[in-house]
Amino acid sequence: MTYVATTAAPVISLETAADVAPREALLDLAFGRAARLAKTSERLREGRKPADGLAFAAHGADGRLIGTLRLWHVTAGPSRPALLLGPLAVHPWFRDRGLGKALMTTAINEAARRGHGAILLVGDAPYYARFGFDVALTDGLWLPGSFDRARFLGLELQPGALTGARGLVSPTGDFVEAPSLTDLIARATAPALKRSA
Repeated sequence: MTYVATTAAPVISLETAADVAPREALLDLAFGRAARLAKTSERLREGRKPADGLAFAAHGADGRLIGTLRLWHVTAGPSRPALLLGPLAVHPWFRDRGLGKALMTTAINEAARRGHGAILLVGDAPYYARFGFDVALTDGLWLPGSFDRARFLGLELQPGALTGARGLVSPTGDFVEAPSLTDLIARATAPALKRSA
């Protein structure tokens, strides 16, 4: 009898609350915490929730998170809704296996299915060109901070969605709920409960 090793394909699903901490660790591994938090794209994400139904997680055969991709609500200039993609990260052990491509295809297809018109991103132009992203679609747009114009790309999910787009890309997604300052102060100043002996 010959033993044949089988490896289950990674499973891509919507991100859950249990994926948040492993996602942060994966992003730190892939990009470095300080470097990724310093990016201009992060200014469009910080304090915001990802677009509903457009935050994806890939899990390996053992259930561990090995890939992540999120889309965020932004405007591509005044009154022109769009999505911002990123970051896309795959654990180093699973790179060059098509997982990044699978995450991208899943995200693009789901965004189109949900009726979104366009996706913007800052990334490697040769890699993202295979999905239809083009620097020409962002000519009239700019980001709230420094960025490499050659890496600022757009994809139209609906024809003409970025035609004539001009102006600053701004975040429009829902804010992450934060605890109230009053609650935080009350917790910090509450007397500790004494244990009985």
